[in-house]
Amino acid sequence: MAALAYTGGKREINYYFSVRSAKALALGAVLLLTACHAASRRYRGGDTCEYLLSSGRFLGEKVWQPHSCMMHKYKNSEAKSCLIDKHIVFIGDSRIRQLFYSFIKLINPQVKEEGNKHGNIPFEDKSASIKVDFLWYPEVNGSMRQRIKSWTEGSVAKPHIIVVGAATWSIKIHNGSNEALAQYKINITSIAPLLEKLAKSSDVYWVLQDPVYEDMLSESRKMITNEKIDAYNEAAVRILNSSSRNSKAKVKVFSVSKLIAQETIMKSADGLHLPESSRDTNAMILMNVYCNKIMKPIDGSCCQPQPPLTLIQKMAFCFFTLSIIGYLIISLIHRNNYRKNKSCTDLESGEEKKPSISTPNVSTLEMLLHCFCKLGLIMTYFYLCDRANLFMKENKFYTHSSFFIPIAYILVLGVFYTENTKETKVLNREQTDEWKGWMQLVILIYHISGASTFLPVYMHIRVLVAAYLFQTGYGHFSYFWIKGDFGVYRVCQVLFRLNFLVVVLCIVMDRPYQFYYFVPLVTVWFMIIYATLAIWPQIVQKKANGNCLWHFGLLMKLICLLTCIYFLSYSQGTFEKIFSFWPLSKCFELNGNVYEWWFRWKLDRYVVFHGMLFAFIYLALQKRQMISEGKGDPLFSNRVSNVLLFISVVSFLTYSIWASSCKNKTECNELHPSVSVVQILAFILIRNIPGYVRSVYSSFFAWFGKISLELFICQYHIWLAADTKGILVLIPGYPMFNVLVSTFIFVCVAHEISQITNDLAQIVVPKDNSTLLKRLLCIAGFFSGLHLFSAIQDQSRH
Repeated sequence: MAALAYTGGKREINYYFSVRSAKALALGAVLLLTACHAASRRYRGGDTCEYLLSSGRFLGEKVWQPHSCMMHKYKNSEAKSCLIDKHIVFIGDSRIRQLFYSFIKLINPQVKEEGNKHGNIPFEDKSASIKVDFLWYPEVNGSMRQRIKSWTEGSVAKPHIIVVGAATWSIKIHNGSNEALAQYKINITSIAPLLEKLAKSSDVYWVLQDPVYEDMLSESRKMITNEKIDAYNEAAVRILNSSSRNSKAKVKVFSVSKLIAQETIMKSADGLHLPESSRDTNAMILMNVYCNKIMKPIDGSCCQPQPPLTLIQKMAFCFFTLSIIGYLIISLIHRNNYRKNKSCTDLESGEEKKPSISTPNVSTLEMLLHCFCKLGLIMTYFYLCDRANLFMKENKFYTHSSFFIPIAYILVLGVFYTENTKETKVLNREQTDEWKGWMQLVILIYHISGASTFLPVYMHIRVLVAAYLFQTGYGHFSYFWIKGDFGVYRVCQVLFRLNFLVVVLCIVMDRPYQFYYFVPLVTVWFMIIYATLAIWPQIVQKKANGNCLWHFGLLMKLICLLTCIYFLSYSQGTFEKIFSFWPLSKCFELNGNVYEWWFRWKLDRYVVFHGMLFAFIYLALQKRQMISEGKGDPLFSNRVSNVLLFISVVSFLTYSIWASSCKNKTECNELHPSVSVVQILAFILIRNIPGYVRSVYSSFFAWFGKISLELFICQYHIWLAADTKGILVLIPGYPMFNVLVSTFIFVCVAHEISQITNDLAQIVVPKDNSTLLKRLLCIAGFFSGLHLFSAIQDQSRH
């Protein structure tokens, strides 16, 4: 009864919620969210600098997350590059002095807080010609006004950045009197027009006063209450806003410090001054406000303008637009002709017929345009998510719960959807789809949770990536060995399915091919496997049937492959020379060199060979009937199976213990290529030796496994953000709900792209060799044209 209820529950879910209905719901959600975000940008403003300066929240204790955008963590070299030949001035009291020190430590971490506390403090970095001054003006008064006025006169050089703020000193020395507040309003009213004038040529920031921790204040500071601070801040905001309301030049109000202080002031040493971590956060915010538009960091979306469209992106937009128009026209004509022909047939027969439920035949051209039409709409969503400043982005923040709790959820779902396999062979299709599926889901959770900062998780994820490549070696070797099909059609089909989406994204998202590193990796390894087996002598199962000499010849090929891999892994110069020739250089360069490609290739250099060798041994044992693959039967005799199972479990746990005890990522990465196969083989044996385990699989994981490639690629832009550096925010303020909605849309899009790729593969890669050759020539011409356009564009940029 329980089994019947379990099966019935799954059928009921599948009946009411199909893939088609899910995609319709996802489309509706995308349209609604796009409209909401567009309206929000229109009426609330889309300036992320405003959000950076005014709002945000803490992720954990020390990581500050601005509302709607990502904050970059500037290194000293980056700060110097941004501020070269710049003059920055901090004007105010002791709190501004602390901000000054935090700011200059971003330029030079060796600086110590040794200056005169109640005097001016200069700082200069001669290597970058950066000058930063702190001017001691603890009150907003005539002296401060005179200093600011001197910069408005033409003869005096204006600072590039001016940071001003003061109030607590006035509250203290005037014992919090109302007269002091009234004088403060008068003084700031006289200063505001001067600051507005400076804002026309410089970046001017007014820092609002942070709250205090009243219980910790000394007796001489007890009059500095949060009520008084709020009154001074309210006066400053009202006067500065009214002064610059009708002017393009605007004094930027730095109010976010108040929010930071509210969370951290209780950690203050004296109740007045912020702890060092909070001051450092304020300094980093200032750096982001000024430098992001100059440095354009990938993981710093705050204050960055939308990148301009490239020539190739404009051409892609025109192509997809014409495809949509062409599809609508052809589809309309086709359906009108169908109705006319059908009505004529009915009239000639003279019989009254029931309405037909048949659909008109779809021509190849219409199907092609239909695919490009859907792809164009999907690529528009990609662009809006990760290039246009429409949807929001946030930084990742790792916690153990953010990684392990979702892992537990998907494990429960995977077990819930357990079914019997159609066949019980080792690594059958359903099992490999399941394997790809759960690995891909784990990798997705790893990426969105930012778990790469936790070394034990990183090392285990490296094994999952290696396992994908192991399957590449195993799967392609098995196909060529059994089928003996080395035709161009097979090669083109595989290359098209692997690379189609990535090529489109390279064009639409203006990214190099190597940016999507995993696809180049599996593509190159496929070509290596093909070349190894296709070159003379071609050794396949039919030829080697019962002949040890042929098996020995194949082993010699594999040994030669292993030798080449070993040589290239320790000869970076030779490797880079091979991939530095055009057109390979265009595919494998990243930031002007192929080092990243060499590093990625080297990281899992042996595992594809291991997959090929495993396939060879397994197929040889299978051919000689040395393994039992019947339903419910153990793979070997009970004694051998138990011994192998014990060794596999021990090996699996031993690797996990070693990976979890890693202290240095570089050293562990050096060992990884040689030892990752231990856990992969252990998993395969644990999964396949017991017959009852080999006879079942998770249809939930297998479903995701069928679209694992699309999931891996699509996550870059429509689930994560800023080229995987952050998280896409469709629903701000509700992190869990946002992840659920964005994940649902992301999976639906990946599934649709998988179907589009399969449909286009049947059209673009025909079985007829002569037609296929013509299309290959057309594709070569297309990429040559792209190369020409990109060269023209590079010249125009310079």
